[in-house]
Amino acid sequence: MRKITTILVALIVLILSSARRTYAQTVSVQSAILNSGTDDTGFDYRVENLRKFLIKYNSPLVDYADEFVAYADENDIDYRLVPAITGVESTFGKRIPKDSYNAYGWANGNYKFSSWEDSIGHVSETLKRAYIDRGVVSIYQIAKVYAPPSNTWGRNVTFFVSKIDTLPLDFDII
Repeated sequence: MRKITTILVALIVLILSSARRTYAQTVSVQSAILNSGTDDTGFDYRVENLRKFLIKYNSPLVDYADEFVAYADENDIDYRLVPAITGVESTFGKRIPKDSYNAYGWANGNYKFSSWEDSIGHVSETLKRAYIDRGVVSIYQIAKVYAPPSNTWGRNVTFFVSKIDTLPLDFDII
């Protein structure tokens, strides 16, 4: 019996001496960090994800996927919202008034932007400032102001948002 007790004590000492301490605070802080989409190398899966999606639609906006993501981050909106609107309003920029860069149906299509970058920035900033910051936060609420009297706009934008990326939304826009 004494031999067994000695062996058990020795094993417990060995196990305890070789165990590393883990602090719950460190683990919880690390797991609580939100994924912005960018890894340590600067690669942002959202840009590639959006680029691949726009390629499927043969969109002239393919080369501006990084601008959609950058302006969305700058304005604290979901990166899928503005591209999804282009899907509904202009088949992702393919059906727009000549040289207008207006893929969003802005001013019923009668507004001309100076470039794709200008249009993406302007629409992203306006959605944040004039809609979301004023409590118009879901796609269906936005639809009532952005595209009245359409009964399908909200559903169609929601459809494209979910097709761009099936991950849960970062913001309450559905």
